[in-house]
Amino acid sequence: MNTFRTALLLGALTGLLMLIGGLVGGKGGVVVAFVLALIMNFGAYWFSDRIVLSMYSAQEVTPDEAPELYRMVADLAARAGLPMPRVYIIPQDTPNAFATGRDEKHAVVAVTEGILRILDRDELEGVLAHELTHIKNRDILIGSIAATLAGAVVMLANMAQWAAVFGGVSRDDDEGGGNIIGLILMAVLAPIAATIIQMAISRSREYMADEGGARISGKPYGLAGALEKLSRASQVVPMDANPSTAHMFIVNPLTGRSLMNLFSTHPPIEERIARLRAMRPVY
Repeated sequence: MNTFRTALLLGALTGLLMLIGGLVGGKGGVVVAFVLALIMNFGAYWFSDRIVLSMYSAQEVTPDEAPELYRMVADLAARAGLPMPRVYIIPQDTPNAFATGRDEKHAVVAVTEGILRILDRDELEGVLAHELTHIKNRDILIGSIAATLAGAVVMLANMAQWAAVFGGVSRDDDEGGGNIIGLILMAVLAPIAATIIQMAISRSREYMADEGGARISGKPYGLAGALEKLSRASQVVPMDANPSTAHMFIVNPLTGRSLMNLFSTHPPIEERIARLRAMRPVY
């Protein structure tokens, strides 16, 4: 059901993008918006992992450099039936983690230095298993596409705003062109709609990753404890994170910023913890 809903939401984002293109440029604008979506998705598919790892100065580590972390990831990947992902450490004190990569064979698990300091073994295994579930479910690709489409919607909405201001509206004879009121409404409402759709996609995938991570690690209480610690730490010291990548992390890195809470890409941490604690340990 969650997968079907995600497909519908991605379709809604694409449709919203094409609708804005039609208002700005008529039939030609629809085609341009569709081509833009294809180009941006191509870039997200091939290069999103390199971009985000570079953004956070993440460094790849070898089994010799981080033996315990590496063994933990290798063991959990084997349990999940996944190829061994590359392992990165982010030089930040705020405890958090994310996974990236276009597919199982090109996956990355990245953790901050802070998370390695505050979590015990069971908790860290729960976090790593959560991220491996994202890889297994191809959530990273879905999230990258959603973020890219949402960014394109916002960009075209800004174009619609300027078109409304300066009268640069298509006058398609067959359709009568886009109207000024429609452009203004779209310029205001489209970014909000895109954000809400992206939030819905991300939140549904987080619940699935929590459940899958608990089953892979066999320790739902470990992941629940980790989420508690990470949530408290994010409240005290929010991560220096780009809002466009917030959906990638296991807990919202912008939690301490009150305005960002209104548009959180993550479900309520209390509900996630409650769901995990209602699960039975798997031995």
